[in-house]
Amino acid sequence: MKIILTGSLGNISKPLATALVQQGHAVTVISSKPDRQAEIEALGATAAIGSVDDTEFLAATFTGGDAVYLMVPPHFAVADSRAYHQQIGRNYAQAVQQSGVQRVVQLSSWGAHLAEGTGGILGTHDVEVILRQVPGIALTHLRPTSFFTNFYTSVGMIKNAGMMGANYAGDITVSFVHPRDIAAAAAEELVKPADSAGSDVRYVASDERTADEVAQVLGAAIGKPELKWMAFTDEQMREGMVKNGVPADRADEVVDIYTSINSGKLGEDYWRHRPILGKVKLEDFAREFAAAF
Repeated sequence: MKIILTGSLGNISKPLATALVQQGHAVTVISSKPDRQAEIEALGATAAIGSVDDTEFLAATFTGGDAVYLMVPPHFAVADSRAYHQQIGRNYAQAVQQSGVQRVVQLSSWGAHLAEGTGGILGTHDVEVILRQVPGIALTHLRPTSFFTNFYTSVGMIKNAGMMGANYAGDITVSFVHPRDIAAAAAEELVKPADSAGSDVRYVASDERTADEVAQVLGAAIGKPELKWMAFTDEQMREGMVKNGVPADRADEVVDIYTSINSGKLGEDYWRHRPILGKVKLEDFAREFAAAF
């Protein structure tokens, strides 16, 4: 199959491209950075250098493809992240329709079933809605849960304050996912024939643990067995992020995501449609965390 991937060589797209090439597929990786071309080609893939803002480039790259993997590249400098997601979603929808590609796998998020109250996930909800309006495609929304790798942002807090935390309670069971498990799920979905793609939503998760357990396991891995999880108020979380240089609107988006975890709203659809868990467990991630600490 000819498969086109967005996301350059990110934490998901790189292992995804590697897996698909090893399976014998013709893989094209879209990247905005010309200096990534050699690394992409070293994987055995074809590099398509261009911007997701360029609909004609996208349509030309998608043309002749059997399947495309769509993700919105992170862009922390934009003034309105929801509007940014909507624009890239419209670009993708137009390019898919122009190119005629029929199998589409979109990287979404748990909580994307909600149209309000989930902060930074609302743009991903909008992309789902936009892509559903494209006629004649077999579309799967891949909805990963909370990324284990987000805990790398806790390194400074652990070193400076001897704790980790966010604005949700430590005893709430949260579903976490590792990028390698997302890549594995995406690889499975992309090779499904368009006429037998199945469900239009697939949740992806690696482990289900409480934040208290996360602190305990990560603490043990880094030689700090006393490490505890601290549940902040929304305002404490917001103030701490802004103090550390996060723009206020981005801080609000993160606070809203964690508030929806705390209330149970974010995961309500996930718990009704729990997937088979992936291979990477908290203890596996803890070794990676310790190596980076």
